[in-house]
Amino acid sequence: MAQHSLDYLDNSNESAQQALAELTDRYGQISPADADVIVALGGDGFMLQTQLEWMHAGKPIYGMNKGTVGFLMNEYEVDDLPARIEKAHRARIHPLHMKVTDAAGDEHHSMAFNEVSLFRQSAQAAILRVEIEGLERMASLVCDGLMVATPQGSAAYTLSAHGPILPLKAPLLALTPVSPFRPRNWRGALLPNTSKVRITALEPEKRPVNAVADNTEIKSAIEVRVHEDRELTGVLMFDPDHSWEERILDEQFRY
Repeated sequence: MAQHSLDYLDNSNESAQQALAELTDRYGQISPADADVIVALGGDGFMLQTQLEWMHAGKPIYGMNKGTVGFLMNEYEVDDLPARIEKAHRARIHPLHMKVTDAAGDEHHSMAFNEVSLFRQSAQAAILRVEIEGLERMASLVCDGLMVATPQGSAAYTLSAHGPILPLKAPLLALTPVSPFRPRNWRGALLPNTSKVRITALEPEKRPVNAVADNTEIKSAIEVRVHEDRELTGVLMFDPDHSWEERILDEQFRY
């Protein structure tokens, strides 16, 4: 069995810090830059944040759940960690690139592994125009928000907004509204992952909108452009008996 050099990153809650101490005591620790594998201790958000931070270095991330939900995480267990990592399956994922033009005319660029979201900033509902590949698909969507989600993000906030769960290997993005008012019955759309999405805030002074790429928020967004960046890749590691595909199937048959 190959021996991996490991680094552990935690999201600083008490349980994650205790796990960090246990793993360091058992297996030692080296710097993230020198590690073959980074072990993320926390929840899904922290694990994907770690992916964003280290994907340029090509570091695979093995997550162990010390957060709230942990849909993307493996179960926490101190014993036999090197053997688990050696047997783990690897899944390659690509982030979304968000380009925002704000009310001052400034441009902002951010990356997201889960979703890019637009949310109303005030008590007024947002009014959004949606274009796909340069073609207007919806002239006026009155809603609390709108999300463009990746397969790995489809089991997060998008699912709570009644969006679809996508298999990790599906070449799709989910476009999901939050509390749509007009048209009231619109439930979103599935898009090819090659799609270029442009969302424009209408009446932005009266109905300001914030744009969010995972943990990065830009206020008073006027125009948001989203596409999947195929040149950037993150690597998730899953235990064979707890694969992403199995979790997707299990989630869809819950009631």
